[in-house]
Amino acid sequence: MKKAVPITGPPFLIGKITVDSFISLVFFTLLCASNQYSFYWIYAKSLFYKFIDMRYSVIIPVYNRPDEVDELLQSLTVQCFKDFEVVIVEDGSSIPCKEVADRYTDRLDIKYFSKPNSGPGQTRNYGAERSEGEYFIILDSDVILPEGYFDAIEKELQASPADAFGGPDRAHDSFTDIQKAINYSMTSFFTTGGIRGGKKKMDKFYPRSFNMGIRREVYEALGGFSKMRFGEDIDFSIRIFKGGYTCRLFPDAWVYHKRRTDLKKFFKQVHNSGIARINLYKKYPDSLKLVHLLPAVFTLGVVVLLLGTPFCLFSFTPIILYGLLVCLDSTIQNKSLHIGVCSISAAFIQLIGYGTGFWRAWWQRCVRGKDEFEAFRSNFYK
Repeated sequence: MKKAVPITGPPFLIGKITVDSFISLVFFTLLCASNQYSFYWIYAKSLFYKFIDMRYSVIIPVYNRPDEVDELLQSLTVQCFKDFEVVIVEDGSSIPCKEVADRYTDRLDIKYFSKPNSGPGQTRNYGAERSEGEYFIILDSDVILPEGYFDAIEKELQASPADAFGGPDRAHDSFTDIQKAINYSMTSFFTTGGIRGGKKKMDKFYPRSFNMGIRREVYEALGGFSKMRFGEDIDFSIRIFKGGYTCRLFPDAWVYHKRRTDLKKFFKQVHNSGIARINLYKKYPDSLKLVHLLPAVFTLGVVVLLLGTPFCLFSFTPIILYGLLVCLDSTIQNKSLHIGVCSISAAFIQLIGYGTGFWRAWWQRCVRGKDEFEAFRSNFYK
């Protein structure tokens, strides 16, 4: 048997092959590079790539978002680091993005798949099964990458290897004021306690599916994402820690994240997040922390204060003071009074939307003892 030796070189030449086989393969590839051997040239390339380990597979589940996919793919074309493939999985879209993907095939290594709708978690699993990378990079379709995104990941992994990782998100200058206000409400200390602001100050960092990386072996060992409709990314992160794997925040591997484009869609998103928190609590009782209760307490407090207004006008004062605090802080951070004013609405929607979802799920699951699918059947496939 021929002795297997490592082949060194660029990052994409990782793996072990026999020396004789490699020399023969290179010779055959060069021989077949002429037009008269075009068939054999295609065959030789397919053989050659079997010996190459792709560094990253970028997995993007998509549902009716061709314009967003276009912007994301454009940002991938300008990456300094090039050793990655892009796996797009259409999750039963009525507005497919295949034409958009086809426009980038000469600049990116793209695989495009279309399947019936099953939700984002199962769609990511579908893409992972058809990916070749050493690491999976899970992205939402509504993100845009800065040029140095993969460089930042490489720097972190070279300094200290990790089984899983994630990065924060930011608002792009081109985003609307509503989008920037929503971004503020999702990352501010005054709304989420700062747990989603991308700071290294939590005892554990739970990567979210809009910007998550994980080693292929770990993904496969955990069985990928569960069939949970809401909170499937947090469920996955919890299982990463319970499996004894290392997970870190890469603060410089950030993305521009559009989130929702209007407040109505934003309410539905955070309401479902509140539902997910109870579903996760039922599955992992130790996952519920004090910070997760704050939106529910806030919602209850607002209701009590509003009910007390007819008896005492000053009971409305704490709500006004909180709104002014949010407006001032957002205005300073975003350097825009208009964004500050919009942030008042976004903050109340974020807290009350999450809080009402939390209370609704608590009543249905903890008090009435209903199952996740049974209690929220009308939301499950929406």
